[in-house]
Amino acid sequence: QVQLTESGGGLVQAGGSLRLSCVASGRIYSSFAMGWFRQPPGKEREEREFVAAITWGDLRTTYTDSVKGRFTISRGDVKNTIYLDMNNLKPEETARYYCAASSDASSKRLSVSSQWDYWGRGTQVTVSS
Repeated sequence: QVQLTESGGGLVQAGGSLRLSCVASGRIYSSFAMGWFRQPPGKEREEREFVAAITWGDLRTTYTDSVKGRFTISRGDVKNTIYLDMNNLKPEETARYYCAASSDASSKRLSVSSQWDYWGRGTQVTVSS
């Protein structure tokens, strides 16, 4: 069983930066991927948006197009930790950000929330205009 705990959310002005962290308890195997989704206000769980992912074995990263060049997902030196560095944040990126883990890093559908097996409780990011 894997448990995920996010931190680092907060209130930031448009154009600002935040770093989100996610720590996983339990075993994260090289076949896993870890990633971030976000759920804007008023959206349902099923409508969570893929943000970024990193495969645990070879550290391949993928991003949704809207965050490329501004967000960076990385694996930390601390065991089972990932980060999401977010720069030049926009008001429309206000959302609850969720860390997720998938046991199948080879999936071609990692952008789909149903492909992920474990979820954290999320951390709120609010971007003011």
